[in-house]
Amino acid sequence: MAVEFFKPLVSDIKAMQELVKDEVETGTILLRTEDEMATTIRSYTAVNVDGVMAGFCALHIHSPKLAEIRSLVVSGEHRGQKLGKYLVEHCLTEAKRLGLKEILSLTYQRKFFEELNFVEIPKESLPEHKIWADCIRCKHFPVCDEIALLYKL
Repeated sequence: MAVEFFKPLVSDIKAMQELVKDEVETGTILLRTEDEMATTIRSYTAVNVDGVMAGFCALHIHSPKLAEIRSLVVSGEHRGQKLGKYLVEHCLTEAKRLGLKEILSLTYQRKFFEELNFVEIPKESLPEHKIWADCIRCKHFPVCDEIALLYKL
């Protein structure tokens, strides 16, 4: 099995949207349009397994101190191979290199992030611009049962 982590190109957006389609439909992951993904393509890290995209996530910077791991997805056939863990670790390494101090995750996968040393925080402590830019677009808003977790670098 050949595994390659890489920074995707705008030409990868269609494959990325196809990979995340089921999670968007269930409301597990927020829909990102092609234009949104294009303007933030530099924030993504992806993984290919045997030449096929198997997952990706984004490190979205909110401020000079805070970023967020978002849109984390691994294809069904590649789950259980620690690709999600490695994607998050790639983002944490990038965040450290950029000089960020805290990494946020808003997720339904508490245990996954806690195993990576993220700690639960009150959702009320989320930056207001996060709520109005992203959460308000969610099909579950305002009744959110996601967990907010924070990783300190």
